[in-house]
Amino acid sequence: MTKRMAKAMTTTADKAARIVLMGFDVDGVLTDGTLYFSSQGDEIKAFSSLDGHGLKMLQQAGVEVALISGRSSRALELRAANLGVKELHMGVADKRALLTGLAAQRGIELAQTGYMGDDVVDLPVLRSCGFSAAVADGHGEVLTRVDYVATRGGGRGAVREVCDLILRAQGKWDAAMAEYLA
Repeated sequence: MTKRMAKAMTTTADKAARIVLMGFDVDGVLTDGTLYFSSQGDEIKAFSSLDGHGLKMLQQAGVEVALISGRSSRALELRAANLGVKELHMGVADKRALLTGLAAQRGIELAQTGYMGDDVVDLPVLRSCGFSAAVADGHGEVLTRVDYVATRGGGRGAVREVCDLILRAQGKWDAAMAEYLA
């Protein structure tokens, strides 16, 4: 590993270690980005249970989770409730303004916030938060501008990978795993 690669990894870990509030895009991040509609017009989404458990572990470790989507969906409402995510924001046009507002409400700096996205519409929020991440199959313009690119795609464990990274960076991994290894 080169010194440059080691420094980049340290910087990423340092940024992840400061996270108090982590936001996630939905379509393309918590899902694979495919939109399904029933013949009655109902939207159907597929979510990864691996990602879901990562979000629960992150919350249990004291990191607040926010789901921020440009679209509105009953399926997302149900998933957020199932995961105990209280900060669900749908139909959001300006994700950066929303995350900035959430940080201000909590009295935290943007450096203590993170966001995971996949497409160019996420760039403003990704560039303003303290820790930015993207799914492996995200848009190329996003992949070159984030702190961390997951090895997995959207809806396929990328969110879990980032949750695990944050837990490790914050020194909370062993405690999070303790109940499963007892």
